[in-house]
Amino acid sequence: MKISWFSFIFVLVVLSSASWSALADNHEEFIQCLSHSNQTSSNIYTPNNSSFPSILQFSIQNLRFNTTETPKPLVIVTPVSESEVQRVILCSKKTGMHVRVRGAGHDYEGLSYVSEVPFVIVDLINLRTINVDVNDKSAWVEAGSTIGELYYRIAEKSKTLGFPAGVCPTVGVGGHFSGGGYGVMLRKYGLAADNIVDARLIDANGRILDRVSMGEDLFWAIRGGGGNTFGLVLAWKIKLVDVPEIVTVFTLDKTLEQNATKLVHRWQYVAPRFHEDLFIRILVSKLNSSNQGDGNNQQTIVASFNSIFLGGIDRLLPIMKENFPELGLRREDCIEMSWIESIMYFAGFPTDGPLDVLLSRVQLSTRYFKAKSDYVYQPIPEGGLEGIWRFFFEDEAQSSQVILSPYGGRMDEISPSAIPFPHRAGNLYKIQHLVYWDEEGEEVAERHISWIRRLYSYMAPFVSKLPRAAYINYRDLDIGVNNIKGYTSYVQAKVWGIKYFKNNFDRLVHVKTKVDPSNFFRNEQSIPSLTQWKNKGE
Repeated sequence: MKISWFSFIFVLVVLSSASWSALADNHEEFIQCLSHSNQTSSNIYTPNNSSFPSILQFSIQNLRFNTTETPKPLVIVTPVSESEVQRVILCSKKTGMHVRVRGAGHDYEGLSYVSEVPFVIVDLINLRTINVDVNDKSAWVEAGSTIGELYYRIAEKSKTLGFPAGVCPTVGVGGHFSGGGYGVMLRKYGLAADNIVDARLIDANGRILDRVSMGEDLFWAIRGGGGNTFGLVLAWKIKLVDVPEIVTVFTLDKTLEQNATKLVHRWQYVAPRFHEDLFIRILVSKLNSSNQGDGNNQQTIVASFNSIFLGGIDRLLPIMKENFPELGLRREDCIEMSWIESIMYFAGFPTDGPLDVLLSRVQLSTRYFKAKSDYVYQPIPEGGLEGIWRFFFEDEAQSSQVILSPYGGRMDEISPSAIPFPHRAGNLYKIQHLVYWDEEGEEVAERHISWIRRLYSYMAPFVSKLPRAAYINYRDLDIGVNNIKGYTSYVQAKVWGIKYFKNNFDRLVHVKTKVDPSNFFRNEQSIPSLTQWKNKGE
């Protein structure tokens, strides 16, 4: 008998409520299961353990999910070996415990360490071995490593090899690579996921698989299909890329009074068409400045043109003069440095400081924030840009930012179906919308989140349509229909799935249904298994 969708959801909620209650009692059985193995008891933490709060909070990078109201795990496990991770998965499956996998905790909606059902965190913080092979131009990177650790280990071995990942060194490679992973060399070499050549993964049955044994469909899915969906990736093998001994960086700040609007408008036409060695992004924020020392604060908008060029100043300046003379770049604006020093530069560290700062897993600052993303196919007119600036003069925008990152170059050459990440040719640039705040409280949070939602609504006429695309690594639970406690149906998931993955979504669902039919690995925006929902009568 076919029941109505409403009745189905009601029955599911009633049945699931009982199962959730039972799950809360299962963690003792889960711990016993681990204790019967060779699992090190010192790596198992429960709320009764004095170290539990510090272990939980260490990798929380968004204070929105570090409140007394935030759901906490029943158990945190920090495995030190692949076999220990394997045992956690097997014991979780045996006892029915829900698992969340955390690398460095940068998930924008906290889904790697928050769940509305009783759950266990598998924290990969101890799995951070990185083996760089200079001769092969490759590296094996364990999934608990950070991008900063990876960059540091590459620089230890070579001055002319690098990797095209992100600018924030405390981001974990596990989640970053799983969603695609972009950085300032994407116009030259594509995404991090475009440069993955192998992986080691534990599937829902506890098997450890590599590229050959998992098959090309699953290997395709894990390179951009989102983390904690198809299995738990233990390590990635990446292809390192060539970088010159000298690169050039610059940051030019332009206010509204210095023609910022016209410069941003012009940038849209030229930045995606620059030589692939040149990347110029724009960071837009509000600037409070004192008016000639008289104590009166003036508010304006500043657009920071933030760039890296894979080469020296003498080669850069003619390119800029020919393609973007309006910016007025001068030799004295530019700084030549090594590639690893440019990593320090973009991360906000002194470029002449010790490189081991990249090994720190602690951010310079941790705040409350909410983010969204967009893709732009047609240049936004000056009037449209001026509308964005108006949002920055509102009270909630004191610490807001819009980041415009150009595409083109190599990104135009890679097929949108090569990996699950579909945002390729046709995109001029990607936008990341961000709002930060420091005050506690639900009312304060709601004001700032409301601000970014209004900005996002305003942007609708100027960005991609049908679908309005988004980036899975800037996860946004505002997109689509809220699901039932981590169980996402195909109907629900397709609302946000086509935004993140476009035409690749159905192939991801097919892979998920094949490799994890019971939906063991899941979160609020993970790829659904059709088998699970067909068995429930959808």
